[in-house]
Amino acid sequence: MVMTRHKLRPRVLNTGQQSQSNNYFYRLVTSQRFLAIVGLSFLVLILFPLAKTYSQRKLVEQEINEVKKEISDFESKNQELKEMINYLQSDQSLEEQARLNLNLKKPGETVVIINEKKIAAGTVSASDETNDSSNLKKWWYYFFD
Repeated sequence: MVMTRHKLRPRVLNTGQQSQSNNYFYRLVTSQRFLAIVGLSFLVLILFPLAKTYSQRKLVEQEINEVKKEISDFESKNQELKEMINYLQSDQSLEEQARLNLNLKKPGETVVIINEKKIAAGTVSASDETNDSSNLKKWWYYFFD
């Protein structure tokens, strides 16, 4: 007896159709290229919404940080205003305002007022002397006399 090797083929229950290895759709679905394309498309479909969500989250975090900064600025301004209110309600502030605005003084003090006079140098004399002269002479006297 001679032994020959036969390839064992699995039994396929076929009702008169082509075998699966010859079917175009079966070969397409089982090819590695097709599976890679399908996998990449699913990956892209998942990554786009994920990237959009990530960018929206960054924008929200940025807005939150800006609002926190504004809150800290308002709190510091609020603290400054409270200190100003406390100062303005103090006796020292009332005394300063009375001295400056109402010209009040304490008993025993003397108040001295100094008036400053502003003198415009050379404008009166030059204009009186040169009323009849030309414009060029007026400018000459204005700048050089």
